Amino acid sequence: MDQAARSSELSNEELSDPPASTPPASTPAPGGAAAAGAFDEFLRRPLPRWALVRQRLGRAEVVDVAATVVDALAPMAPLIAPGGRVCLAVGSRGIDRIDEVVRAAVQWLRRAGADVFIVPAMGSHGGATAAGQLHVLASLGVTQESAGCEIRSGMEVVELGEVRPGVPVFIDRHAFQEADAIIPINRVKPHTDFSGEIESGLMKMIAIGLGKQHGADTLHRQGFAAFHDLIPDTAEFSVARAKIPFGLALVENGFARLSRIEAVRAGELRRRERDLLSIAREQMPRLPFDVIDVLVLDYIGKDVSGLGMDSNVVGRYYAGPTGAGPAIQRIVVRDLTDATEGNAVGIGLADVVLERAVRKMDAAKTYMNSVTAKTPEGARVALTVPDDRTALAIALACCVGIESPDARIVRARDTKHLELMWVSEPAIAAALATGRCEVVRPAGPIEFDGQGMLAGDWDPIR
Repeated sequence: MDQAARSSELSNEELSDPPASTPPASTPAPGGAAAAGAFDEFLRRPLPRWALVRQRLGRAEVVDVAATVVDALAPMAPLIAPGGRVCLAVGSRGIDRIDEVVRAAVQWLRRAGADVFIVPAMGSHGGATAAGQLHVLASLGVTQESAGCEIRSGMEVVELGEVRPGVPVFIDRHAFQEADAIIPINRVKPHTDFSGEIESGLMKMIAIGLGKQHGADTLHRQGFAAFHDLIPDTAEFSVARAKIPFGLALVENGFARLSRIEAVRAGELRRRERDLLSIAREQMPRLPFDVIDVLVLDYIGKDVSGLGMDSNVVGRYYAGPTGAGPAIQRIVVRDLTDATEGNAVGIGLADVVLERAVRKMDAAKTYMNSVTAKTPEGARVALTVPDDRTALAIALACCVGIESPDARIVRARDTKHLELMWVSEPAIAAALATGRCEVVRPAGPIEFDGQGMLAGDWDPIR
């Protein structure tokens, strides 16, 4: 196959907000706090009391991002040719201080005598359009002005060959044809859709992110079951044919703050990324329970996890339990993050959702992401209700083997921020037994405002 344009290109100067799409119509709700009939009976059931609990997590953190980036890149100086053109591949959401990392890398490369530009390396994200991917970068704080270099956004790709019979490999045309070196910058972390020695990180960005929508779609057609081998094999295939001397790997601590910045040479990618994944897995936050009856998440979003909510935390995937994480009977989703910009992928993991979350869904972004990943389940919308009181009542009514006053209920902001959690009294003992949790506000009633929305705040001192 020859080099082919998969969609139009845009320069940074031509950036404009992508057109909004019409969100799916919300599902008729069964009623609010004054619901009649059977739902009124659910709402009359008493609830347990709950307390605010703090979980102690690892705090090792990068303080000076710019200095740490310089220290990490210093050994790579011989790999940068003065006067050469360097392309930085950037794109994953939710990475702590990614704009500072990118700016420091640009400045270091400039001092090394290189001419630098950035390409979005995010597969199908941003609605799989050049404008949309520029918009995603801008939402991360990465713009031409903040980074101090040009951003070249396009969906054109170049085919590098076949990593396996019938499995072609693609790479961003700007990166391949217009740079003397391509340097991916990405966070290493457990993936939400598959398990392996290599999951989410530099090799996945090389294999899928730089492949744009066409490359991402091609690899996803092989199925997630193939990814544990296909991702590293494809990345090494690309490294052997494209000019990728090293990558900049990032690892976060349990508070979603940068804890490590490390440059990894191309020849060491598989070995070192495997080690960094182990570190990231040890540091990631988890729910300190074996069993939860109802988990309430204030938010899901692409900035929280590629799956909206992290399957490594909630212990479930579209096909069922993952075998990791707590056994959770029902999940309630209250809202989408602002940063996800309507991409509601992962809402299909919930059992009950609030109307406001459904109203914020951007159909084009959500469906394109789901189609590319071959997981339409991710966009399916569960029982939809107007308020928290109804959501909690219905979720509890859908549980097996428990009465509402004895329910183990946990509320968290999202699956990325698990330092503070509201925990019902029947579950507090399990949290304290881990040795890393403490009650920071005594137990009291689960309170709702006049609109049936949860009234408890997140302040440990009241």
